[in-house]
Amino acid sequence: MTSMIIRGVQPYGEAAQDVEISDGVIARISPAGSPTGSPASAAASQKVFDVELDAAGCVLLPGLVDLHTHLREPGREDSETIATGSRAAAKGGFTCVHAMANTAPVADTAGVVEQVWRRGVDADLVDVRPVGAVTVGLQGAQLAELGAMASSAAQVRVFSDDGLCVHDPLLMRRALEYVKAFDGVVAQHAQDPRLTEGAQMNEGELSGRLGLAGWPAVAEEAIIARDVLLAEHVDSRLHVCHVSTAGSVEVVRWAKARGIRVTAEATPHHLLLTEELVASFDPIYKVNPPLRREEDVMALREAVIDGTIDIIATDHAPHPREDKDCEWAAAAMGMIGLETALPIAAQVFIESGRMDWRQLCERMSVTPARIGRVADQGAVIEVGAPANLVVWDPAQTTVVTPAMFESKSANSPYLDRTFAGAVRHVVFRGRPTVVDGQVVSGEVAS
Repeated sequence: MTSMIIRGVQPYGEAAQDVEISDGVIARISPAGSPTGSPASAAASQKVFDVELDAAGCVLLPGLVDLHTHLREPGREDSETIATGSRAAAKGGFTCVHAMANTAPVADTAGVVEQVWRRGVDADLVDVRPVGAVTVGLQGAQLAELGAMASSAAQVRVFSDDGLCVHDPLLMRRALEYVKAFDGVVAQHAQDPRLTEGAQMNEGELSGRLGLAGWPAVAEEAIIARDVLLAEHVDSRLHVCHVSTAGSVEVVRWAKARGIRVTAEATPHHLLLTEELVASFDPIYKVNPPLRREEDVMALREAVIDGTIDIIATDHAPHPREDKDCEWAAAAMGMIGLETALPIAAQVFIESGRMDWRQLCERMSVTPARIGRVADQGAVIEVGAPANLVVWDPAQTTVVTPAMFESKSANSPYLDRTFAGAVRHVVFRGRPTVVDGQVVSGEVAS
């Protein structure tokens, strides 16, 4: 195992510390530049480490955990692979991602989820946790092998047909009942298919003016309302993917006040971008659920701050160039987001003074790890904790260009934008995977 020290770093943006790591865990935390006291402390200061990382002026955070990532493999390796997606995740500060099931073949059997998991192990840059499909082939007609996936080597605990809604209420009820046996959670893509047939953007005055079929807010809100009541009825865990409307926030807030076991996520793009961008007809802004009104963005931000929305999840959705470089109606829906999630969250919540680093870590590390039941991720920074860490440098900038992406795709809505701060180093299971902003592919850097 690698021994290392991160010098002069500020855990959660607080006092500067030297953080020692050994055998994959945090072995010691001491004030930066110390110790100078006891002989034992003096000896510790002279230790030779395999890796020394200079992090003066930087912020130390627990490694980020993404509950909603599309890695596309198997089947769409032209968009992304588990290897390239792992590199993108590491560069963005993530040490764990949950790979969605809408692959080809669909991750609806123990065999497919184990394949995804093993390829994540082979990449060895982040913890890749497969998400199992709720229904066979994402067809919404028959429950998938939920128990077999849960008991497989991948130990699946999150199940979702994301990209499609589990629309049949009886199937949704059965899925919620089934996952209780192994403390799983059903993550719902809340979209009534009948209310969104042919939808191209948020329904409203702008969609009428642009002549694009609208995706009404009620199509999301109605499904969430139904599903929180089903979750209450069977006393099971429900997670709502990519909440995008102010009305959805109110439904989730009501459900939580009622004691229903529901959690919810918002994406960086729904926390920053609005439907006005669609007026450009640039397909880079085409996403599902669609970009909403300014009022919705503000409601989502407040919900993240007060905890109604539990986590920030990327919904990283890579596509090859030809699927986006076309007319709006024919373009695929989705944006990449692993490498820009932390800069956006820092801008929206830290730079604005609305949250501190501990609170943001709850939304981007601690809570998503808890929802996904990932035991060795999302830990508090303390002696004995697993060494899954990210070092954030507020003095640098993140300049978004196609060349910066480790992802195989570059369908980002933030090209040519600059964000304050940047991921400087990442430690995964006690060894560096990113040093000075560059992925080191498991090599021991010095």
